Amino acid sequence: MDIRQLEYFQMVGKLGNITRAAERLHVSQSTITIAIQRLEEQLAVQLFDRSQKQLLLTTEGVVFWEKVSGILLQLQDAVTEAQQYRDLQKGTLKIGVPPLIASFLFPNILAAFTAQYPNLQITIIEDGSKTLRQFLERGQLDLAIVNLHQTPSVLSTLLITREQFAVCLPSKHPLARQKTIELTQLREEPFILFTEDAYNRLAVVQACEEKGFTPKVLLSSSQVETHKALVAKGMGISFLIDKIVAQSKGLVTRSLTEPIYLEFGLAWKKERYLSRASQAFIDFVIASKGCGNNFSGIGGWTPAQG
Repeated sequence: MDIRQLEYFQMVGKLGNITRAAERLHVSQSTITIAIQRLEEQLAVQLFDRSQKQLLLTTEGVVFWEKVSGILLQLQDAVTEAQQYRDLQKGTLKIGVPPLIASFLFPNILAAFTAQYPNLQITIIEDGSKTLRQFLERGQLDLAIVNLHQTPSVLSTLLITREQFAVCLPSKHPLARQKTIELTQLREEPFILFTEDAYNRLAVVQACEEKGFTPKVLLSSSQVETHKALVAKGMGISFLIDKIVAQSKGLVTRSLTEPIYLEFGLAWKKERYLSRASQAFIDFVIASKGCGNNFSGIGGWTPAQG
């Protein structure tokens, strides 16, 4: 028994005539006749009453026709839905984004992508890069934009942007009068850093330790706005990407004489199947950058696999 047999049977049962069914299905009458005979032999049931001029379904044939019609309808729905996924008229995408990226880079990427693929359903998971990497490795995310520092070998990555940290100071802080700041000048300052699983925190702590001191961490927060508000209140200093804090009220930003950089990129699990939606997002980022688009407002970048 195959799908063709069922299609032939369903059409003959619907039209009550083999000739008309053959015309509708663009096959020969003999093809349909043989298919139905074989179907009846396989079922050991007579499906049509052939004693009349018009083919009529037997009682068993009516029951079988109703079931077959439902199956063929579901099959057609399945084919249509698969084609919609293929053509990106339908699909889902779960993307992880760390707080820093969610605040300035990702909205531009997402807006441009959804404008091109408006029918995809996208879910955003916001968490630290370390946690997002773990989600990717476990297959809980399709893609994630993460800090590329020491990326696990099980992930493929595509570099998106390289960003510089700025020192965030209260507007009346004595160091605010300087154009640049030496990291050692911050030795006694209370630091407001991201949570311990954040790679941007690790980058700052490592830079301080290389200068011979351990930063005095006043508090930790994963929220950029919390950092900005606390600095503006004079509670401490922070390190944020310069674009995030540009023209923020109550604080000033200064560059370090020896800048600290962070690289962010798109990541996905190497061995995991990439859905059409996931591949479309990857291709979109590559194509957009290749055309000179710059989501973060900085200079160009080069895709990297790692």
